[in-house]
Amino acid sequence: MAPTTSADAPGTTTRTGSDGRNAWTVVLCWITVLLEGYDLVVLGAIIPTLLKTHHLGMTAGDATTVATLSLVGVAIGAVTVGPLADRFGRRLLLIGSVVEFSVFTLLVPLASSVAMFAALRLVAGIGLGACMPASLTMMAEHMPAARRARASTLTMTGYHTGAVITSLLALQVTGNWQILFYVLGITGLGIAVLQWFKLPESEAYVRAKEAPASQRVPFTELLKPAYLRAGIGVWVASFMGLLLVYGLNTWLPKLMNDAGYPVPTAVTQLLVLNVGGVVGLVLGGFVADRRGIKLTTLGWFALSVVMLACLSVKMHSDLLLDTVVFLTGVFVFSAQVLVYAYVTHYYPAAVRGTALGSASGIGRIGSIVGPTVTGALVSAGIGHPWGFYFFAAVAVAAFLAVLTLPGRAAGAGAGAEAAEPEPAV
Repeated sequence: MAPTTSADAPGTTTRTGSDGRNAWTVVLCWITVLLEGYDLVVLGAIIPTLLKTHHLGMTAGDATTVATLSLVGVAIGAVTVGPLADRFGRRLLLIGSVVEFSVFTLLVPLASSVAMFAALRLVAGIGLGACMPASLTMMAEHMPAARRARASTLTMTGYHTGAVITSLLALQVTGNWQILFYVLGITGLGIAVLQWFKLPESEAYVRAKEAPASQRVPFTELLKPAYLRAGIGVWVASFMGLLLVYGLNTWLPKLMNDAGYPVPTAVTQLLVLNVGGVVGLVLGGFVADRRGIKLTTLGWFALSVVMLACLSVKMHSDLLLDTVVFLTGVFVFSAQVLVYAYVTHYYPAAVRGTALGSASGIGRIGSIVGPTVTGALVSAGIGHPWGFYFFAAVAVAAFLAVLTLPGRAAGAGAGAEAAEPEPAV
């Protein structure tokens, strides 16, 4: 196949065919999402050390503020990247976001006060929050419509792989927590260099920009009846889904410990949960591409309700506990990503980045609410079982939100994709 030079941005290496271009897109987007997964648990991994050593005089309240501001930054980045990516291109926005969060991550260990530490995490979070929606959009637009769910879920395996890497690395560096930030920042800058030379612009974005202005779909189209129903359903489902992801990743060990499980067992469950997440993402993508994204997402959230409810019951068998936690990771984490897959399939290329960014940004509000509500339950001494009751109720709300989504891809406006069961031409 002859190369498509119009999709190549300055600084990229021209390929002799689409296979090489797609391979670089897959690898670089996957690694970018891995970096966010790494950052997901890095703060949680070092907070005990920061408090034990009284780094910068940090208190438990300060640590909570830092964690909250980090998530606020991620939410801001997720919301703002969409319109910018639709206007200036996926490639430049993704590279710029990686550079921004990498530089400020390298500065975190050098902070001279708690306020500066929190400010650096806030600013780094803005760049970090932009990375995931940009990566998912690029991956989806390099895949046929019939494989779009798989593109989203396989990309997101990087997220939980990064979380596992941080957990394992944190066990090795112990008190030298600064190393975790240096590794993240330096790796991010290296990835940005590779992206500049190897990452092509999305061909779907180029085609959308080259279309006559009268055929382009403006952002305000998302608020019209043709898209509003899907938008509301996606926003609610994304909010609930990320509430579950962050709530579980933040509080699962404590909830397990409150239930009477020993600390090593409780901490191990976090690793089991994220391993289940990786398996669920791979499985969910394949099932969704065959059975339909909406139907699969409904099934995944329904099974999430069952698994979360089961965790409210004290189990005396380690094997049974590991199995339930593993299955919780399988269904909860991939259900959230299938919501993103629905967005990449439903919306046309002209507004896909904006739609995905809005879904991710509103979902990030859930990522702040989840740990906060669960923390309040823990502080009240009812983290177990009420924390899991709360999570199960959230999964029910997500199920109901997905139930309201249109079953087929949008057909209004230029650039609309084929209906869900049909592969791209």
